[in-house]
Amino acid sequence: MAGTRASIEVSRLSKRYELGKRRDLTTFREQLMRLVQPGDKEPDRELWALKDVSFSLNEGEVVGIIGRNGAGKSTLLKILSRITFPTSGRIRVRGRVASLLEVGVGFHHELTGRENVYLNGSIMGLRKREVDERFAAIVEFAGVEQFIDTQVKHYSSGMRLRLGFAVAAHLDPDVLIVDEVLAVGDVGFQKKCLAAIEGLHGGGRTVLFVSHNMAAVENLCSRAIWIDGGKIRQDGPAKDVIGDYMASFAAGEGAGADLSNLESRTGTGDARFTRIEFLAPDGTPSPIARSGDPLVIRLHYYANAAIHNPSFGFRLYTAMGTLVTESGHLLHGIPIVRLEPGHGHIDIEIDSLNLLPDRYHLSLWITDPSGQAIYDGDVRSILEIEAADVYKSGKLPNSRQGIVYFPLRWKIPAPQAVRETAA
Repeated sequence: MAGTRASIEVSRLSKRYELGKRRDLTTFREQLMRLVQPGDKEPDRELWALKDVSFSLNEGEVVGIIGRNGAGKSTLLKILSRITFPTSGRIRVRGRVASLLEVGVGFHHELTGRENVYLNGSIMGLRKREVDERFAAIVEFAGVEQFIDTQVKHYSSGMRLRLGFAVAAHLDPDVLIVDEVLAVGDVGFQKKCLAAIEGLHGGGRTVLFVSHNMAAVENLCSRAIWIDGGKIRQDGPAKDVIGDYMASFAAGEGAGADLSNLESRTGTGDARFTRIEFLAPDGTPSPIARSGDPLVIRLHYYANAAIHNPSFGFRLYTAMGTLVTESGHLLHGIPIVRLEPGHGHIDIEIDSLNLLPDRYHLSLWITDPSGQAIYDGDVRSILEIEAADVYKSGKLPNSRQGIVYFPLRWKIPAPQAVRETAA
């Protein structure tokens, strides 16, 4: 049961980033490039990732932080975790804080898993004896017994994730901050993590949980805070906040949406999506598709300058934020050697939508060859799938039967064979 004392207090918190500002030139390459391009001026732009955010959390509360990509969720968590500092405002966090914001953050990759466990325990103020008492449970939870004395740099991302969460959850934090990173783990490990979070809640610990999976947030959290454009848009019972959040995606309902002024995105901005269209194969608008129908998703973009080897992709989510699929052109072996400046479009041709009836929404991204985001943002456009007789039986599948349907056939033995088998 939640206590009456506030464990986290945030008052008028703001964070400003200066876009395009050149940092101190510390390497020979940076100094050389400055000499080669002396006329390269610094854009005078700023972005308020958070603006005048205030809230408080009581001991024992499990609170979900929701919002679109680029809304300011991760910035908030980094400030609460003391990874970055606010431009203005005040925060107060009582007790020991454990954070899991990115895979491998807080680990020294040259050290072994065992050494990193003790290092993290020391950072959190625990004595060696206290870490000794928890060490076996941490290793068992993470499932890395065979590799605990291996350098972390040789771990897979999944192993680093499991060990990171095990450390964060088992070193008795008063406040646990967990970002979307849990989406990287397998289903079995996600269940273990959610059970561990519930256990922390039962022990009076405060948990901040960030996820795009609204079903997980609703099941785990009694309260949710919706951040939109760096500000708190709604704070209240999780079910109510999630309902209003998901309803906001219906604002762009139709055969497409204008994305030119979309603010809920991150990235360098060297290229951006300007419009999305849902089309039938003949090019006519298709605001509503049926299960099994073909569909063309046309992504219009604008590039400020030529970009070499960019990567375009999309994510498709259910109405409750469950990731259905993520795909990009490089996954299909189709490179873009050079993206010319100006306007253009890319078509995603889907032969058959094996989705059950429901509403779905998209998130789009563009990255450079190093993986840095040029554009990453949710789309206020609904893809609505209606029921269709996909099995030619006269019976229409519905959303209660899951997310996707499989093109399959049933074969039933003849009655005589059934009787013989039963006998």
